[in-house]
Amino acid sequence: MTTLPPRFEVTPEEIDRVVATFYAAIREHPGLGPVFAAHVTDWTSHEAKIAGFWRNAILYERSYDGNPLEVHQRAGNVRPGMFDPWLGLFDSVLKRELRPETAAAWSALAHRIGRGLRYGVVERETLPGGIPKLR
Repeated sequence: MTTLPPRFEVTPEEIDRVVATFYAAIREHPGLGPVFAAHVTDWTSHEAKIAGFWRNAILYERSYDGNPLEVHQRAGNVRPGMFDPWLGLFDSVLKRELRPETAAAWSALAHRIGRGLRYGVVERETLPGGIPKLR
């Protein structure tokens, strides 16, 4: 079996650090913190699962088994207007924690994934006439 090269240079330890720093910031965020707190009771397990997601997405490890779109749709309190602050907070963590080229590459990947998640939520959350519900 051939191993794929990583999408960009980042170590598993850097992924773990970014995830931990991001979720520490999420817990303090006035708008996003309560959304996560409604669903996450074990932050250590949640962070390990999300770090596995990123190791799979970036390093092609087989360390994540889940369906992020389904989870966000089922949550019931995730709204399309939350994605911009969510990604903005993630970008600020990336810039603080990583080399500029690594932060930029990871940000581009996160925004691409975020667009897919936002689309999935917007499709479910529309007003009459197909107008997206942004808040």
